[in-house]
Amino acid sequence: MRILIVEDDVQLSEVLTEALTRRQYVVDVARDGRAAWDLIDAIRYDLIVLDVTLPKLNGIQLCQQLRAAEISGPKPDPKHDQGAVPVLMLTARDTVADKILGLDAGADDYVTKPFDLEELMARVRALLRRGSANSALSLSWGQLQLNPSTHEASYADCPLTLTPKEYALLELLVASGRRILSRSGIIEKLWPVGDTPAEETVTSHMRGLRHKLKALGAADDFIETVHGLGYRLK
Repeated sequence: MRILIVEDDVQLSEVLTEALTRRQYVVDVARDGRAAWDLIDAIRYDLIVLDVTLPKLNGIQLCQQLRAAEISGPKPDPKHDQGAVPVLMLTARDTVADKILGLDAGADDYVTKPFDLEELMARVRALLRRGSANSALSLSWGQLQLNPSTHEASYADCPLTLTPKEYALLELLVASGRRILSRSGIIEKLWPVGDTPAEETVTSHMRGLRHKLKALGAADDFIETVHGLGYRLK
């Protein structure tokens, strides 16, 4: 899952990025409201963590702009519609009036600074469960089983030991079904903006996944290469 942090406090954004990355989320960071809008306009996020006090375009204005765009924009393909993007608003203001202002702007939750990091992570998980079309307790494809909550995987009831990126890649393949994923599309989904690897990196991860799956009895082409296009599960 991909999360956007919109926070001009560098130290706080780094703490949040580290905490979320450790939990295997893909994280992008914007330091002001306009930069955030450019990212939102280009990338579909599963959650936005949004500070209220921002340069250029504040959090309230950005949230209002986001919700207005969701209402007035073109209707998405219902097969892939995930609804409105959840917004978790952060602010140093803790008055009731400020909370009402944030919620009326379209925020789904509101946390005041300073906050407990573990509580914030719990709120993140709750919003992702509420907003995700893939919030099932498990994902499966044949004998492959994935648990999105614990990031555990198994094949034929045998534990499948994966790196965080391998798990994220396998989860993306299962969630996509028979839809072909290009290497560039996989990179856009699973790597942060500004940390884009070469497409050969995807090939290397696929090779590692196939080796681990084959060791547990999966067919050589369990992950199918569609030549010239990309990958999908068979």
